[in-house]
Amino acid sequence: MSETVKQRHPEKAHKPDNPIQRKPAWIRVKAPTSKNYAETRKLMREAKLNTVCEEASCPNIGECWEHKHATFMILGEICTRGCAFCNVATGKPALPDPMEPENLAITVEKMGFQHVVVTSVDRDDLADGGAEQFVKTIHQIHEKAPGTTIEVLTPDFRDKGDAWKAVVEAKPDVFNHNLETVPRLYPTIRPGARYFQSLRLLDLVKEADPTMFTKSGIMVGLGEEKNEILQVMDDMRAANIDFLTIGQYLQPTPKHTPIERFVTPEEFEEYKTIALSKGFLLVSSSPLTRSSYHADQDFKELQKARRDKLANK
Repeated sequence: MSETVKQRHPEKAHKPDNPIQRKPAWIRVKAPTSKNYAETRKLMREAKLNTVCEEASCPNIGECWEHKHATFMILGEICTRGCAFCNVATGKPALPDPMEPENLAITVEKMGFQHVVVTSVDRDDLADGGAEQFVKTIHQIHEKAPGTTIEVLTPDFRDKGDAWKAVVEAKPDVFNHNLETVPRLYPTIRPGARYFQSLRLLDLVKEADPTMFTKSGIMVGLGEEKNEILQVMDDMRAANIDFLTIGQYLQPTPKHTPIERFVTPEEFEEYKTIALSKGFLLVSSSPLTRSSYHADQDFKELQKARRDKLANK
């Protein structure tokens, strides 16, 4: 096992290696080499900002950064949980950086983002789970880049009471929290979370502000069954979630949970058709779909879908 894996994922050090499978042709992507990619990376380093694109080893980083679209990750780069699928480093994080919200907003203004996605590591060590840093970041973006729409991808705020309310009251345009997988797989894939806690969070957000778009995503290829995915769709619709994303799980290192199978593009299309029939305003379902993939374009489609739905009532 490499020293990098030991340092980033100490909780996985004792686990046996799972060989990484060769990806099918429909999943392979080119290595990032463009000028815009290099410029985006330089900007992030100068502002001392983290991105989930890098920390989670997203396969779409080349395409997104080429178009100067990035998902900012606040509250540091160390997560307090150790999910079996995630490549974000685990350990004891530092205190939140008080300059992070302002630095992020300045970068958003400098890059001319029309839509920005802000996510975070889990911060179970903080009394509010990091909600205050989300609020400060949203306020700073509203102040410095008032024309930019904001999407937050939050942790579950488990055992943090009503901390989530402050984030909703800060008025992001989209509130996203990923369920990640089906309930049966939570004990092994997402042991620090609870399925119905995550679902309830999204339900509460919609109750608190019915006009706010809510969004959630799951990965496939972890051993779930089709009927389980359909049940998750029904659970999400019962919570009035507007936007569903479905993507292929890709194993980051040999210490992470193995891929059970590669779901075909045809199956992803089938899931999209089924999900739309269940009433989601928007569905993104493909092997390379990730929560923030094409988020700027998707937000425009989400707005249009709501307008069309209201017009047809």
